[in-house]
Amino acid sequence: MTDNARARKLADRIQVVVAETLDRRIKDPRLGFVTITDARVTGDLREATVFYTVYGDDEERAASAAALESAKGVLRSEVGRQTGVRFTPTLAFVPDALPDNARTIEDLLDKARAKDAEVREVSTGKTYAGEADPYRKPGEEGYEEDAEGEAGSETGSGSGAGGGGVASAGDDTDGAAAK
Repeated sequence: MTDNARARKLADRIQVVVAETLDRRIKDPRLGFVTITDARVTGDLREATVFYTVYGDDEERAASAAALESAKGVLRSEVGRQTGVRFTPTLAFVPDALPDNARTIEDLLDKARAKDAEVREVSTGKTYAGEADPYRKPGEEGYEEDAEGEAGSETGSGSGAGGGGVASAGDDTDGAAAK
């Protein structure tokens, strides 16, 4: 049985330890502006996945990934020393896709704004194909009221709400003619 709370706590601690160690101990010139965004630990606490982002272009990202791979041993020993767990989890560094996803969403929102502006520009000065208000109002030609003062209701009796449920001889309620 796995303890998810323990795995989350260990993942949070690994995230902090890796970030601090990268900031203080690792002096690799290939390491750019790296931000540790998340860490996840498997249920058996044997493997940890550390997510990171790098500020810069593709070349700087590749150099930072190589620097993280070369510093993996130092980072793992520091994680083991500071967490005090029986078995120090192996570390795997994965570039976080969050910035790419955010960039894609921003591009889609920009396209939507452009389409909205285009529709707004085309519709400027245009009128409705029919009347602006297609509904009939009391006092206009073609407006009819029934005997009870409700507009547009069907006339006739039946067993509807408030009808009492009594059918007259002329009604065909059950499909057979009354005799």
